[in-house]
Amino acid sequence: MTIRGVSLISVASRCALVLCLLFSCVGKSGAEARQPQGAQASQADKAMASKAAEAARIAEEAKKRVLRVLFIGNSLTEANNLPLMVEAMAKANGKRLFAAQVTSGGASLEDHWNSGEALRVLRSRSWHVVVMQQGPSSLPESRVHLREWTRRWADEIYKSNGSRPALFMVWPGLERDAFFDDVRDSYSLAARDVYGLFMPAGEALREARRRNPRAPIYASDDFHPSVAGTYAAALSIYGVLYKKDPNNLPARLTLADGQVVEIPQTLATFLQECATTANRRWARP
Repeated sequence: MTIRGVSLISVASRCALVLCLLFSCVGKSGAEARQPQGAQASQADKAMASKAAEAARIAEEAKKRVLRVLFIGNSLTEANNLPLMVEAMAKANGKRLFAAQVTSGGASLEDHWNSGEALRVLRSRSWHVVVMQQGPSSLPESRVHLREWTRRWADEIYKSNGSRPALFMVWPGLERDAFFDDVRDSYSLAARDVYGLFMPAGEALREARRRNPRAPIYASDDFHPSVAGTYAAALSIYGVLYKKDPNNLPARLTLADGQVVEIPQTLATFLQECATTANRRWARP
């Protein structure tokens, strides 16, 4: 597990995690999410909508000072330090953003809940946005699991100083490319359930491959992102956070930990166009 780049628990070999991630780590609970019925459902829905509106207002105000964003996920967030890349993009555009992460290889949202570390970090300070992801969650039972645990996390997030939940849409491995729509729908539905932000990063990668099947956005396992793939995902997330097209951002970023990320300018411009297209079509701010 990692918080802002500090290793807490050794992450297992990435290759060993790929199969688990591809089928989204359904975990112990595959049961249908229990939804309130009738008047209770309407009342609960209205209460969550009200909390979401207040959280959005708080986040908008925070953008004038420092936007604090917590990422909860697995190796798809941890790879190439996605949170710090988003932070660096904001800084390059004159914004102040503080990003932190709690990640564990192959973890689902249920795993993070049971571990307790992400809950501790969530409650440790005021966060404006909490970005969550697990595996692709394309299977029906995985979708139920994602939506159930997103709602459980959202209840806690809204209680924590007006934070707003966000769903970082990931992507299937190349051999499961036909499941892209299912992945998107799972994450979009989970975001809609809790009035959260929907960040279609997976669609940014998909758009890149649609325009250029040889775009170097995957690592050698054909699932985890390359540095360029993480850059594309970060562009989508940055664009949703700030409600603007992620264009004209630098191809060279210096992260808070001192790491320098440099994408060839032509590729960076191409990925910015892809993320902009994906966000305009699918994002929900």
